[in-house]
Amino acid sequence: MNYEELMGINNKVVAITGAASGIGLVTAELFAEAGASVALIDINEAQGIKVANEMNGKGWRAAFFKCDVTSSSECERVAHQIATDFGKIDSLFNNAGVIRRKTVVDHTEEDWDLVLNVSLKGAFLLSKYVIPIMARNGGGTIINTGSGWGLKGGDAAASYCAAKAGVVNLTKAMAIDHGKDNIRVNCICPGDTDTPLLRDEAKQLQCEEESFLASSAVDRPLARIGTPLDIAKGVLFLASDMSSWVTGTVLTVDGGGLA
Repeated sequence: MNYEELMGINNKVVAITGAASGIGLVTAELFAEAGASVALIDINEAQGIKVANEMNGKGWRAAFFKCDVTSSSECERVAHQIATDFGKIDSLFNNAGVIRRKTVVDHTEEDWDLVLNVSLKGAFLLSKYVIPIMARNGGGTIINTGSGWGLKGGDAAASYCAAKAGVVNLTKAMAIDHGKDNIRVNCICPGDTDTPLLRDEAKQLQCEEESFLASSAVDRPLARIGTPLDIAKGVLFLASDMSSWVTGTVLTVDGGGLA
């Protein structure tokens, strides 16, 4: 069996949320390099179009779809538009997320709603409209982005911990419900990864960025923070035929931080 057969990614259609930057962007590039067509979903239209143009300029197939993942009507529209433009959806990576570094006392209701809506409601809504498309096509894969803080608590991040814990168990429920449709649903839980999101955390906590990133690596057995490519490789595995009997599971990619 050659590499392409082992992966089973070539000619697949992969939809990725939060695809204009960070983990979503690098994951999109990795899938495209492996032979997939990529639907880039993000609320940042200017950056999303730029990324799509750059990817197409490399000879890959990519298209941008603006979407607010907290809106049912927008998620429905985008799911059907991707299926129309590409003919199918084989994999969905629910990756969009935001964080507010605050305790429950310090959170506003708007903070809470934003974090829960983007990370948890967004995964629900896109899955709601993509799953029937996958089922008609004979199956597919869904990967949801959780977090190490979806598996254990963290300081000053109450809404984020709650949202990501919800994503973890939503993943398990979806895997149970849709296995009959040959749809595998798994969750990837990154540790601290060098993305715009992590650097924004430093600003929220009024920390110097490089010191904050360095401190995030101190207690990890592998003694570094993650790169978006570290996470993207895990997503590729969960979407590929290499994980053909894997569903309802959590893949922690954190340099041993939770260990």
